[in-house]
Amino acid sequence: MAAGFINVLKPPGLTSHDVVQDLRRLLKEQRIGHGGTLDPMAAGVLPVAVGRATRLLEYIQAGGKAYRAEFILGLKTDTQDLGGRVLARPGCPGLKLEELQAAARRFTGTISQVPPMVSAVHYQGRRLYELAREGQEVERPARRVNIENFQVLKGWPDGPFFRVMADITCSKGTYIRTLGADWGDYLGCGATLAFLLRTGAGSFKLEEAWTLEEIKMQVAGGGRDFLLPPAAGIAHLPAVAVKEKAIKAVANGAAIDPADCALVPALRPGSLVRLETPEGVLLAVARVVPKGEGHCLKPEKVWQ
Repeated sequence: MAAGFINVLKPPGLTSHDVVQDLRRLLKEQRIGHGGTLDPMAAGVLPVAVGRATRLLEYIQAGGKAYRAEFILGLKTDTQDLGGRVLARPGCPGLKLEELQAAARRFTGTISQVPPMVSAVHYQGRRLYELAREGQEVERPARRVNIENFQVLKGWPDGPFFRVMADITCSKGTYIRTLGADWGDYLGCGATLAFLLRTGAGSFKLEEAWTLEEIKMQVAGGGRDFLLPPAAGIAHLPAVAVKEKAIKAVANGAAIDPADCALVPALRPGSLVRLETPEGVLLAVARVVPKGEGHCLKPEKVWQ
């Protein structure tokens, strides 16, 4: 099986690991991994790497994510979603969308989040969700995440509650259920996540995703249209074309100067780029590192 990426449309009800296992059996390839866990109740974009492309998964996981979420205001559960035990049903008085959006703006930018107990975060060698299943709750340190956009799209009353649909763009490590719960607490009525759809992860978009059924039909017919080239997994990184004379240095893992490149976008220290040949063939993922009064491009993961 050739190396590459698959943009999978994960259905609700399956874990991300279930999807990987299905594809391992289907494609007869054990080197398969996913680029960022989606909760079983959630649906949407799940980037999957096949074969040698698993070496690039870390760069997808570090990329931004986009979601469409539905929250129920006036309802609180112990898991911050509808799969948990109800803690309170305070209900929610009539709210205007302007008020909801104004509150959402307070949760944009860099914020602190406490990971939920149902998350996969490690605690003393175990996953938090394993402890939660045993009825345990432990202290979790807050984490810094970035919410680029929290846009309220519409809202409507539902009995004593108020349902809201929103689009959210955020950094890796963001818990949408926790964002909604904190937002609801700020509004004074609490909130629970009712539905979550991931619409983007790195360069992968929902409208280009393949269902498992579509992939199975392709494989049965001998097709591989679903398999994207390895470079597709890091298409969200700026491309830098390396001059012919410096290609061997990149292949050997040596740092190169911007002068060794035909075209260099605006770069900032610490950022990542993908190094390519003049023909667009992926050479490496490199990091911008300081050098003297300028900077250089240090290969972090050599591909060719």
